[in-house]
Amino acid sequence: MSNSLVKNDIFVNNNKIGIMRVGNVDYISLTDIAKYKNMDNYADIIKNWLRNKSTIQFLGVWEELTNNNF
Repeated sequence: MSNSLVKNDIFVNNNKIGIMRVGNVDYISLTDIAKYKNMDNYADIIKNWLRNKSTIQFLGVWEELTNNNF
């Protein structure tokens, strides 16, 4: 498996969203998505999302499924 890094952008509703590919895995910029919602306080959007009970439950399930050391 190659660890090469590829950066691309997509445009959604005229807003640039960064995508990074590492090996065969794609990562989407949550910061870019949050900026679409609130350009001035995009960090608050991410902080609130990370505090959400459903998000924490999702991350717990994700770790159980993908991380043998969890």
